[in-house]
Amino acid sequence: MLYIIHWTISAENRNAAITRFVKTQGAPPDGLKVIGRWHAIGSHQGFGVVETDELKVVLGWVLEWSDLMDMQVYPALTDEHAAPLLMAAASRIGG
Repeated sequence: MLYIIHWTISAENRNAAITRFVKTQGAPPDGLKVIGRWHAIGSHQGFGVVETDELKVVLGWVLEWSDLMDMQVYPALTDEHAAPLLMAAASRIGG
């Protein structure tokens, strides 16, 4: 399953977050594959896409960083996986 992780770093935690990231390289735990990570330098936010079969792995990783940043986790579907859901919804609303 794919998940989108969005984070926002407060100005007060910026330096500590940079230090931790440089030290750890933001390495994910076992069982979590990072598809990509994008940093909006200067705006104190970014997002990543990760893949795992275990939601608790994502949430554990988020917990490790939650002292420095606000993070939200969203399940994500590819077009291929979303299409049947969208088609079913469209048929119910007359689309």
